[in-house]
Amino acid sequence: MKLLLYSRFYPSIGGIETVASILAHEWVSAGHQVSVIADNPPGAAPERSFPFEVFYQPSAGKFLQLVRDHEVFVHCNVNLRGLWPCLLIRRPVVFTHHNDYLDAGGKTNWRQNLKLFIARNARLNIAVSHAVAAAVGTECQVIPNPYNTQIFRQQDNKERPRQLVFVGRLVSDKGMEFFLEALRLMKAKGIEPDLTVIGEGPERVRLERLVQEWNLDRVRFLGSKPPVEVAALLSEHRIMVVPSLFREPFGVVALEGIACGCVVAGSSGGGLSDAIGPCGLTFPNGESKALAGILERLLGDTELMNSLRTHAAEHLARHEPRRIAARYLELLQAVIGK
Repeated sequence: MKLLLYSRFYPSIGGIETVASILAHEWVSAGHQVSVIADNPPGAAPERSFPFEVFYQPSAGKFLQLVRDHEVFVHCNVNLRGLWPCLLIRRPVVFTHHNDYLDAGGKTNWRQNLKLFIARNARLNIAVSHAVAAAVGTECQVIPNPYNTQIFRQQDNKERPRQLVFVGRLVSDKGMEFFLEALRLMKAKGIEPDLTVIGEGPERVRLERLVQEWNLDRVRFLGSKPPVEVAALLSEHRIMVVPSLFREPFGVVALEGIACGCVVAGSSGGGLSDAIGPCGLTFPNGESKALAGILERLLGDTELMNSLRTHAAEHLARHEPRRIAARYLELLQAVIGK
């Protein structure tokens, strides 16, 4: 098959970019021709070589040529900027939905409604979680996200000297402030676990100020780290915390933590529960008291921690890149054959 994938892509960093790269690599490995249209500029990041061509915000003429030269056009989310060629060239369009198209209040505006209308008239819709499928409101095949098995995996060290770890952008939606509030509640009870914060963002200065004001002496901020270093750091920790305030569509970071041997404590809203599976515990989004209770329970119950870890291998196998890519290819082949 000749597959055209439209997505944010390297050097942009995020869950969608990670999944798009994994799928494109796996499709090429399976013998298919793949091109990627990146909906972001290449920036000043170091050049990287890929086994497929990447076109950064191509001209209108090049965009049309790419659609014409491929058999199916796969969109990561409904992006209105990337759909106009389909008005001129008839190609099957497949949407892979990585969010629920809802605002913070759970409502949609006219733009989001237009995207949902387009999705409901597409040849095929694929959702990354059951929560996203329900929000899209039309028939979706649910295919969970894969993760990078080459980087995120159990390492030889058996010692896990550190307790809690967070990995992600330091923005309000990711819930770090309410996570710190949970630690503050625990400190008042004499429980002071250590926390490693991996990531960067506009909230960092304010969060560091809160750590000082609340005397959370065992919190350290490491900033952004490359994936290999993140994996090594995860292998030193026992519990990954994903305290998102918004409804995570999926949460690849949870898979990465599980793969490195962490038990995950994460918000229950959205698709994060799918990513965590039986390998951790969940709590209502934004409820610091509930998070504090979950952490106290995990930190004090070695038997529970070991029990949750026993499910990791089976859960991760369902997210193995080759397996996920094959499910996509089966559906894409059926679309082309219609």
